[in-house]
Amino acid sequence: MTDSTISMQSIQALILDMDGVLWRGSEPIGDLHSIFQKINDSGLKVIFATNNATRTIQQYIDVLASFGVHAEYWQVINSAIAVTYYLCQQYPHGGPIYMIGEQGLIEACHDHGFYQSETDALAVIAGMDRQLTYDKLKTATLLIRSGVQFIGTNPDVTFPTPYGLVPGAGSILAAISAATDVKPQIAGKPELIMYQIALDRLTIRPENLLVVGDRPETDIAGAQKIGCRTALVLSGVTNREQAAAWQPSPDIIEASLESLINSILA
Repeated sequence: MTDSTISMQSIQALILDMDGVLWRGSEPIGDLHSIFQKINDSGLKVIFATNNATRTIQQYIDVLASFGVHAEYWQVINSAIAVTYYLCQQYPHGGPIYMIGEQGLIEACHDHGFYQSETDALAVIAGMDRQLTYDKLKTATLLIRSGVQFIGTNPDVTFPTPYGLVPGAGSILAAISAATDVKPQIAGKPELIMYQIALDRLTIRPENLLVVGDRPETDIAGAQKIGCRTALVLSGVTNREQAAAWQPSPDIIEASLESLINSILA
């Protein structure tokens, strides 16, 4: 479903989510090489923006390349980048933090002067961690209960894989919140940091940007809040009934990125 009120002549760039839009797990959704040839031929700029903080930016570039999609470093943003942006505003000189997360989060924080420590931690940062243990949850809980700030990479409670939905970062945040009675400050979508970084890098206005995602409560909600146009695809975690129920409605609802690109660039 494409809203005829959208003028594609006004759209200068795309922000594309990755998990559930470009791939599920290690499987691409559609012929990504062909899709991006059409996007590149159209002259549209692209930012890849994901709430998934498990991979480094270089790892995302490598995954895109494996599917025949060329991306430069500046084009990729994840919630680990949003976390470091927020941390640097609060603690410009870096320092000790306690992290529950994987390589993407750990390296991004290290690159900005923040290091893993249970002692004198400035903040607890939690994201998706497939090596999560009870001891990690216990340490995070005790620190937060002692007054340490609680920051979450993103609130996505599930994560799309070829086998179905599995627990995401939001499930880990929910466990910590249940143990501490504290809700985290979210750095990723639907908060605006990632969108603001993208707009700064693209140097365009929000109304000239089309955000494509598979989660209305994060991808679409954040984009609507900052004033971007929105496209919700049904290739990830959202079915057609859920998409139709979301208010305010996305500008476009399509089955996949491929059908979206074929529709808007026809």
